[in-house]
Amino acid sequence: MTTSARIYVCATILLGAVTLAGGLTPWRSDNLLRFVCYLLISTLVSGFKVRLPGITGTMSTNFFFVLICVATLRMPETLTIAVVGTVLQCVWNAKTRPSLTKLAFNVASISTAVAATCYWYNYPGLPEVGIGQPIKLVVSAVVYFVTNTLPVAIVVSLTERKQLVKVWRECYFWSFPYYLVGAAMAGGMTYLNRTTGWQTALLIFPVMVWSYRSYRLYLDRLEAEKRHAEEIAKLHFRTIEALALAIEAKDCNTYDHVRRVGVYAIEIAKRMNLPEPELQALQAAALLHDIGKLAVPEHILSKPGQLKPVEFEKIKIHTVIGAEILERVEFPYPVVPIVRAHHEKWDGTGYPDGIKGEQIPVGARILSVVDCFDAMTSDRQYRRAVTTREAMDHIVAQAGKSFDPTVVDILAKCQAEMEATLQAEPSRGTMLSRNIRIARGTAPAAGFERPEKKTSAPDPNFLSSIAAARQEAQQLFELAHELGTSLSLDETLSVLALRLKRLCHYDCIAIYVLRDNVLTPEYVNGENFQLFAGLSIPVGEGLSGWVAQTRKPVVNGNPSVEPGYLDDPTRFSTLRSALAFPLEGLNGVSGVLTLYAAEKEAFTSDHLRVLSAVAGKIALSIENALKYRQAENSATIDVLTELPNARSLFLHLDSELARSKRSSQPLSVLVCDLDGFKQVNDRFGHLEGNKVLHEVAQALRRTCREYDYVARMGGDEFVVILPGHLPEIEDKIAALQAAASKAGNQVIGQELLSLSVGQASYPGDGNDAEELLAEADRRMYKTKEQHRSRAAMRGIWKLAQIEPSTVEARTGI
Repeated sequence: MTTSARIYVCATILLGAVTLAGGLTPWRSDNLLRFVCYLLISTLVSGFKVRLPGITGTMSTNFFFVLICVATLRMPETLTIAVVGTVLQCVWNAKTRPSLTKLAFNVASISTAVAATCYWYNYPGLPEVGIGQPIKLVVSAVVYFVTNTLPVAIVVSLTERKQLVKVWRECYFWSFPYYLVGAAMAGGMTYLNRTTGWQTALLIFPVMVWSYRSYRLYLDRLEAEKRHAEEIAKLHFRTIEALALAIEAKDCNTYDHVRRVGVYAIEIAKRMNLPEPELQALQAAALLHDIGKLAVPEHILSKPGQLKPVEFEKIKIHTVIGAEILERVEFPYPVVPIVRAHHEKWDGTGYPDGIKGEQIPVGARILSVVDCFDAMTSDRQYRRAVTTREAMDHIVAQAGKSFDPTVVDILAKCQAEMEATLQAEPSRGTMLSRNIRIARGTAPAAGFERPEKKTSAPDPNFLSSIAAARQEAQQLFELAHELGTSLSLDETLSVLALRLKRLCHYDCIAIYVLRDNVLTPEYVNGENFQLFAGLSIPVGEGLSGWVAQTRKPVVNGNPSVEPGYLDDPTRFSTLRSALAFPLEGLNGVSGVLTLYAAEKEAFTSDHLRVLSAVAGKIALSIENALKYRQAENSATIDVLTELPNARSLFLHLDSELARSKRSSQPLSVLVCDLDGFKQVNDRFGHLEGNKVLHEVAQALRRTCREYDYVARMGGDEFVVILPGHLPEIEDKIAALQAAASKAGNQVIGQELLSLSVGQASYPGDGNDAEELLAEADRRMYKTKEQHRSRAAMRGIWKLAQIEPSTVEARTGI
């Protein structure tokens, strides 16, 4: 409850206490039995209460009987009956027990209302001015209605910051006709009292029950209609949110952006005491103000660099198209003017219409401020987010120029509260005017691309220009020639980086290769090379990702928008501009060449022209080098097991033997063969057999040291080269056997595999690769025979353990 509401409640209670004390003294009754009967009827009627629409309160049909008491009883009796009925109404069948303050306020309000009504009805001067009984009763009903309902409406208005007239009209005014019915009933009871006696008033109870039922049915119908209207309003708002999600398909930043803008805008509007229709219009406009971007090409919306003037022209039409789209919705509140004018500026330099000051709708003025604030504090394609303080300083500096000073002042004072509120929150087919041109608007936030300087007169030093052109042509020729002379990828990229620096000065170069729809850095050199070498850029994201997706170059883009370190404050590039160019080969985009520089706007169209001249050759050279690397790897790597093949094995073994001879160090060679592999192929198929070979190969590699060498000789035979002195060779062999058996069991789920290992050592068992492999192979087969013999013996032993009856059954004896 607000301070003003507390003061009002205290004043009402004090006034009610004084009124009650004065009205009850002296207390006397002309007919005590009649008073008791009336009190009993009032007690019963107080339970006939209905819930008020719009607020957490109830109203009893007891007001009918209070009006009857005003016309037939003294003020002390009427006050007593009204106060007792009010207390019973508050505590009888209440969902929550009312507080003492609330109970005192209700008693004080009813006391004041009854006293005012009795004072009017019993005013002695009324007959002298010709006011008869019917008019007295009607006016009494009006006085009682106003004094009974207005105090509660005032409390609700002060507490919820709503307009008093609106609260009173929505919550109470619908009950006014029932008060007039109560006046008619009071008139009837007064007539019966004079003609037949007060006992006939007891017949009012059935009438009260009937009135309560009709009252209740009326309110239930009113509540049902209100619920239906609320459901329609919610459906309407969900439709608006769906339109906002449609915009997100074009601009992935939009939905979160409009949500934040909506919260801030509504909070500012409430502090400016805007009426309810304008609040609803602002809430819808906050969600839909960017709907016109559906007509803007996607590559312009997501461009991670500066816009060209023609591209900014396309951006500006989103205000007009957004207004055209929303005109077809026919909102019941003014959404369209806000959407059309949300890029207008206070000094008249905005677009599309150039209106200024208070000519701009107040909702658009609010929206432009919070839209700018959220855009500056959010990461965008062309720059990183700034701090809240920096954004606020910029907006305050633009007060009176771009923004309404009143709106800026509210945002500056209440931004922290609004952020806390934000965090607590959990078309008809017609042609749009896409080809219009908006004359107003100076420049986008990131500025325009720097135009080329044109000279009307030729350079007088034409000899130097000719020499520079010949030098550039010579360098391009040398670059193209050297790119075609090497199939090594590393050598190709190194030559490219060296030659390009002579043509386009840069501080860092990164060549990204496209693999599985992700750009990975194949070559990085220069300043911040560690930062860019660790990036992995999905296509469509960041500077290089956008270039790969759209196949359009970017000149003087912002390097800090590359994904991978955009949201990491520990990663920060000192480079300020970038030139990114797509590398298109025979099969589409194969990568992106990106040059980074420390200066802003370091690159020109001449640099872009140079890259355009050599980009095709670079792309083909990279494709050829990648294919050569793949072919080279396939010549030495076994595709199935990913281990070195037999050719690579002999080369490596010769190299290790030469090293051992120079250093007089021993060398061990193990020849390994899988036992039971044929059964795996026969029982489970060759596909499962291939999986077994792959898993066994990886298990052998994991069991060995980093500098040991594991290769596939062929079939199910592997070779392990163990350089250096290895005293625990038997333990190593046992570990290899256990690893192979476990890997096979994991694939087929049965223990069918084992590993036979033969070992030979240099220099004791041979001096060259052939001798060592032959000796190790001989010992391996000897080990394999021993395994077979042991397996046969185990089979005979198992057979000998079978009971005679089982043998007879199997042999038929």
